Amino acid sequence: MSPLTEPQIRSSFVNCSKGEAKRLNIPRSLSEQPWEHLDFLGWRDPQSRVRGYVVAEVDGAPFGIVLRTTDGSAGVPRKNLCTWCLTPHGAGGVVLMVAPRAGKAGQNGDSVGTYLCADLQCSLYVRGKKVSDQGRLPESLPEEQQVARLTDNLAAFLRRVRG
Repeated sequence: MSPLTEPQIRSSFVNCSKGEAKRLNIPRSLSEQPWEHLDFLGWRDPQSRVRGYVVAEVDGAPFGIVLRTTDGSAGVPRKNLCTWCLTPHGAGGVVLMVAPRAGKAGQNGDSVGTYLCADLQCSLYVRGKKVSDQGRLPESLPEEQQVARLTDNLAAFLRRVRG
């Protein structure tokens, strides 16, 4: 992924208002992000346990979405698997994240959701740069195909948000 600036990130969000995008908490250490290992920039809001953000490149431009989750205290299985990167995690490591759909559908309350790594660091898990408390599932695919699967799963979710 190409490095992004704060203005690029703020202007990329498709499922929130411009005012909300202006107020959201951007990671302070953008220059320290491992851009060469990222398929998307994902982070949780340090001031809100229930908010997360993802910015990916779609057709050569940044495409950002706002995600919401519960506090994780109810209804989450003890162990679970991220649907984007297929990384297993123990309790609390995978959460249901829901994104309002873009445009009128989202304004009318329509949303899409999936189970994701709670820290939104799928790119690093797939590349072995970060290890979950449950390790990795045995894979027969080489890393490049695992990365391709992650980007395909991400793209499918982003298409659902875009509508």
